Amino acid sequence: MAVADNATSLTPAALPKNAGLEPSHVGVLGATSLVGECLLSLLTEAGWQVTAFSRKSVERIDNKVHWLKPLASPHPLPPSCEREIKNWICVAPIWVLPEHFSLLEAHGARRLVALSSTSRFTKDDSTDMEEQAMALRLAESEKRVQAWAQSHGVEWMILRPTLIYGLGRDKNISEIARFIRRFGFFPLFGKANGLRQPIHAADVASACVSALQSPCAANRIYNISGGETLSYRNMVIHVFTALERPPRLLSVPLSVFRVAVALLRCLPRYRQWSVAMAERMNKDLVFDHTDASQELGFKPRVFLLSAEDLPQ
Repeated sequence: MAVADNATSLTPAALPKNAGLEPSHVGVLGATSLVGECLLSLLTEAGWQVTAFSRKSVERIDNKVHWLKPLASPHPLPPSCEREIKNWICVAPIWVLPEHFSLLEAHGARRLVALSSTSRFTKDDSTDMEEQAMALRLAESEKRVQAWAQSHGVEWMILRPTLIYGLGRDKNISEIARFIRRFGFFPLFGKANGLRQPIHAADVASACVSALQSPCAANRIYNISGGETLSYRNMVIHVFTALERPPRLLSVPLSVFRVAVALLRCLPRYRQWSVAMAERMNKDLVFDHTDASQELGFKPRVFLLSAEDLPQ
């Protein structure tokens, strides 16, 4: 069992009622991401004034959210917004955050929630050098965020979710579903009995809001995992069930996986696949979220896929 240090669909009404920080003004980095989409909904419905930052062009009209691009230099806010934004949530990759330290400083940041990943532990010994590099990047970025925050008097919180899924936009469960739809089966290495804790993006977003509001969360790191622990094999069977298809699981040796992955990586959608992914099918990737439950009121849902969680 992989365990590290420290921290349904949850609606705004399900957020902890004893949260210390009342809704005010919050800046969101990575607002168009999967978690960002869920986060904006939670924040606006809870009464927060939201300034959302995204590198992507946003073609939408939303009177509850002010959209800006996170330029390196400070930029003017809409007249209806105060220039000072004390509260920040970053759901962009944590290694992107240091690029925007000057932006946070310019707006008087005093409290920051950043999203990392338990991949910093589960991929640090991967046989894939790119995955090892990502794990190292996550670990180093966490240290940079902590060092910057401490030197600027900013309260920081880092959340490390496990395997995120939801809304048909994730790169985990949704990719399994697309593979099943395309090929009619799913390949497994060995028994594929490694344990998983899929966590819905909405639960990650809810944890971000709870961490931002909770006084006891200051300068803490929380691992947040899904509300159900199941084997990789059973997780894939859940996807077949959600697709209303009979499970067709094909156990193949690692040598066959190497050939299959080499062929699949010729297709753009599967360029991120690796043999290491198959090797982890028999490895437990389990993290305790007791601290987050006790201190943030974190109550993640069990792994139950709805129609909206499947790719269209």
